[in-house]
Amino acid sequence: MSDACEFTPPADACALPAPGGSDPAHAGRTWQGPNAASRLGILRRARSIAIVGASSNPARASYFVSTYLLSSSPYDVYFVNPRADEILGRPAYASLADLPVVPDIVDVFRRHDDLPGVAREAVEVGAKALWLQLGSWNEEAAKIAEDAGLEVVMDRCIKIEHARFHGGLHLAGFDTGVISSKRQVVAR
Repeated sequence: MSDACEFTPPADACALPAPGGSDPAHAGRTWQGPNAASRLGILRRARSIAIVGASSNPARASYFVSTYLLSSSPYDVYFVNPRADEILGRPAYASLADLPVVPDIVDVFRRHDDLPGVAREAVEVGAKALWLQLGSWNEEAAKIAEDAGLEVVMDRCIKIEHARFHGGLHLAGFDTGVISSKRQVVAR
Protein backbone atom coordinates (compact mmCIF):
# COMPACT_ATOMS: atom_id res chain seq x y z
CA MET A 1 0.00 0.00 0.00
CA SER A 2 1.36 3.45 -0.94
CA ASP A 3 1.59 6.33 1.50
CA ALA A 4 -0.35 9.20 -0.12
CA CYS A 5 1.54 11.80 1.91
CA GLU A 6 4.99 10.65 0.91
CA PHE A 7 7.03 13.34 -0.83
CA THR A 8 10.54 13.16 -2.15
CA PRO A 9 11.96 16.58 -3.03
CA PRO A 10 14.03 16.92 -6.18
CA ALA A 11 17.75 16.43 -5.63
CA ASP A 12 18.49 20.11 -6.35
CA ALA A 13 15.76 21.55 -4.09
CA CYS A 14 18.24 22.79 -1.49
CA ALA A 15 21.23 23.30 -3.74
CA LEU A 16 23.17 26.53 -3.52
CA PRO A 17 23.28 28.71 -6.63
CA ALA A 18 26.07 27.75 -8.97
CA PRO A 19 28.98 30.17 -9.20
CA GLY A 20 29.12 32.37 -12.26
CA GLY A 21 25.59 33.72 -12.20
CA SER A 22 23.62 30.72 -13.48
CA ASP A 23 20.99 31.30 -10.79
CA PRO A 24 17.96 32.69 -12.70
CA ALA A 25 17.19 35.18 -9.92
CA HIS A 26 20.64 36.71 -10.40
CA ALA A 27 21.07 36.26 -14.15
CA GLY A 28 23.19 38.94 -15.78
CA ARG A 29 24.94 40.01 -12.60
CA THR A 30 28.65 40.48 -13.12
CA TRP A 31 29.59 42.74 -10.20
CA GLN A 32 31.11 41.06 -7.15
CA GLY A 33 30.32 42.65 -3.81
CA PRO A 34 32.50 42.87 -0.74
CA ASN A 35 32.79 39.87 1.56
CA ALA A 36 31.51 39.85 5.15
CA ALA A 37 34.80 41.11 6.59
CA SER A 38 34.84 44.04 4.16
CA ARG A 39 31.21 44.92 4.95
CA LEU A 40 32.04 44.84 8.66
CA GLY A 41 34.97 47.17 7.95
CA ILE A 42 32.68 49.63 6.16
CA LEU A 43 30.32 49.65 9.14
CA ARG A 44 33.14 49.98 11.70
CA ARG A 45 34.82 52.90 9.93
CA ALA A 46 31.57 54.82 9.47
CA ARG A 47 30.40 57.53 11.84
CA SER A 48 27.48 58.89 9.81
CA ILE A 49 24.81 57.43 7.54
CA ALA A 50 22.53 59.32 5.17
CA ILE A 51 19.34 57.46 4.31
CA VAL A 52 18.23 58.53 0.83
CA GLY A 53 14.56 57.81 0.32
CA ALA A 54 13.81 57.85 4.04
CA SER A 55 10.13 57.77 4.90
CA SER A 56 7.96 58.66 7.88
CA ASN A 57 5.59 55.84 6.90
CA PRO A 58 5.99 52.98 9.43
CA ALA A 59 5.08 50.46 6.70
CA ARG A 60 8.21 51.32 4.69
CA ALA A 61 11.49 49.44 5.04
CA SER A 62 13.39 52.73 5.31
CA TYR A 63 11.37 53.62 8.42
CA PHE A 64 12.18 50.28 10.05
CA VAL A 65 15.88 50.62 9.24
CA SER A 66 15.88 54.24 10.45
CA THR A 67 14.35 53.37 13.81
CA TYR A 68 16.88 50.57 14.27
CA LEU A 69 19.87 52.76 13.38
CA LEU A 70 18.70 55.55 15.70
CA SER A 71 18.07 53.23 18.64
CA SER A 72 20.66 50.47 18.26
CA SER A 73 23.70 51.88 16.51
CA PRO A 74 26.36 54.52 17.19
CA TYR A 75 25.85 56.35 13.88
CA ASP A 76 24.77 59.91 13.29
CA VAL A 77 21.77 59.35 11.01
CA TYR A 78 20.56 61.90 8.46
CA PHE A 79 17.42 61.66 6.35
CA VAL A 80 17.19 62.67 2.70
CA ASN A 81 13.71 63.13 1.27
CA PRO A 82 12.80 66.28 -0.68
CA ARG A 83 9.08 65.81 0.15
CA ALA A 84 9.52 65.66 3.95
CA ASP A 85 10.44 68.31 6.49
CA GLU A 86 10.95 65.92 9.40
CA ILE A 87 11.27 62.16 9.89
CA LEU A 88 11.31 60.54 13.34
CA GLY A 89 11.69 63.96 14.95
CA ARG A 90 14.79 64.83 12.94
CA PRO A 91 15.13 67.19 9.99
CA ALA A 92 14.83 65.77 6.49
CA TYR A 93 17.04 67.25 3.80
CA ALA A 94 16.20 67.70 0.13
CA SER A 95 19.49 66.24 -1.12
CA LEU A 96 22.83 64.90 0.02
CA ALA A 97 24.36 68.29 -0.80
CA ASP A 98 22.06 69.91 1.80
CA LEU A 99 23.32 67.75 4.69
CA PRO A 100 25.35 69.51 7.42
CA VAL A 101 28.03 66.78 7.15
CA VAL A 102 29.57 64.55 4.52
CA PRO A 103 28.07 61.12 5.21
CA ASP A 104 30.37 58.14 5.46
CA ILE A 105 27.67 55.81 4.09
CA VAL A 106 24.84 56.70 1.73
CA ASP A 107 22.13 54.07 2.30
CA VAL A 108 19.66 54.10 -0.59
CA PHE A 109 15.95 53.26 -0.68
CA ARG A 110 15.07 54.42 -4.19
CA ARG A 111 13.77 52.99 -7.45
CA HIS A 112 16.19 51.16 -9.73
CA ASP A 113 16.27 53.94 -12.33
CA ASP A 114 17.16 56.55 -9.68
CA LEU A 115 20.24 54.68 -8.40
CA PRO A 116 22.88 56.00 -10.87
CA GLY A 117 21.83 59.58 -10.04
CA VAL A 118 22.10 58.89 -6.32
CA ALA A 119 25.54 57.34 -6.91
CA ARG A 120 26.66 60.50 -8.72
CA GLU A 121 25.34 62.64 -5.89
CA ALA A 122 27.18 60.47 -3.32
CA VAL A 123 30.40 60.94 -5.30
CA GLU A 124 29.86 64.71 -5.56
CA VAL A 125 29.45 65.17 -1.79
CA GLY A 126 32.47 62.99 -0.98
CA ALA A 127 30.77 60.01 0.68
CA LYS A 128 32.95 56.99 1.39
CA ALA A 129 30.44 54.21 0.67
CA LEU A 130 27.29 53.61 -1.34
CA TRP A 131 24.96 51.01 0.19
CA LEU A 132 22.02 49.79 -1.89
CA GLN A 133 19.38 48.10 0.23
CA LEU A 134 18.08 44.56 -0.03
CA GLY A 135 16.59 44.02 -3.47
CA SER A 136 18.50 46.92 -5.07
CA TRP A 137 21.07 46.01 -7.68
CA ASN A 138 22.39 48.46 -10.25
CA GLU A 139 25.76 47.80 -11.82
CA GLU A 140 25.85 51.25 -13.45
CA ALA A 141 25.50 52.88 -10.02
CA ALA A 142 28.18 50.56 -8.63
CA LYS A 143 30.58 51.50 -11.44
CA ILE A 144 29.98 55.23 -10.93
CA ALA A 145 30.72 54.92 -7.21
CA GLU A 146 33.67 52.53 -7.49
CA ASP A 147 35.31 54.57 -10.26
CA ALA A 148 35.28 57.52 -7.85
CA GLY A 149 36.80 55.44 -5.03
CA LEU A 150 33.66 54.68 -2.99
CA GLU A 151 33.10 51.27 -1.48
CA VAL A 152 29.87 49.68 -2.72
CA VAL A 153 27.45 47.22 -1.17
CA MET A 154 24.35 46.10 -3.07
CA ASP A 155 21.37 43.91 -2.25
CA ARG A 156 22.14 43.92 1.49
CA CYS A 157 20.17 45.49 4.33
CA ILE A 158 22.37 47.71 6.47
CA LYS A 159 20.18 46.97 9.51
CA ILE A 160 20.51 43.22 9.06
CA GLU A 161 24.25 43.46 8.45
CA HIS A 162 24.81 45.70 11.49
CA ALA A 163 22.69 43.44 13.71
CA ARG A 164 24.42 40.33 12.38
CA PHE A 165 27.87 41.67 13.18
CA HIS A 166 26.83 43.05 16.57
CA GLY A 167 24.81 40.16 17.98
CA GLY A 168 21.35 41.60 17.42
CA LEU A 169 20.07 39.32 14.70
CA HIS A 170 17.47 36.86 15.89
CA LEU A 171 15.10 34.32 14.33
CA ALA A 172 12.94 36.81 12.45
CA GLY A 173 15.87 39.03 11.48
CA PHE A 174 15.34 41.54 14.26
CA ASP A 175 15.46 41.79 18.03
CA THR A 176 11.89 41.22 19.22
CA GLY A 177 12.52 43.07 22.45
CA VAL A 178 10.46 40.51 24.36
CA ILE A 179 11.03 40.70 28.08
CA SER A 180 10.07 37.61 30.00
CA SER A 181 9.80 36.85 33.71
CA LYS A 182 10.70 33.22 33.05
CA ARG A 183 14.07 32.23 34.43
CA GLN A 184 16.47 31.19 31.73
CA VAL A 185 17.90 27.71 31.97
CA VAL A 186 21.67 28.00 31.81
CA ALA A 187 23.80 24.96 30.99
CA ARG A 188 26.41 24.34 33.68
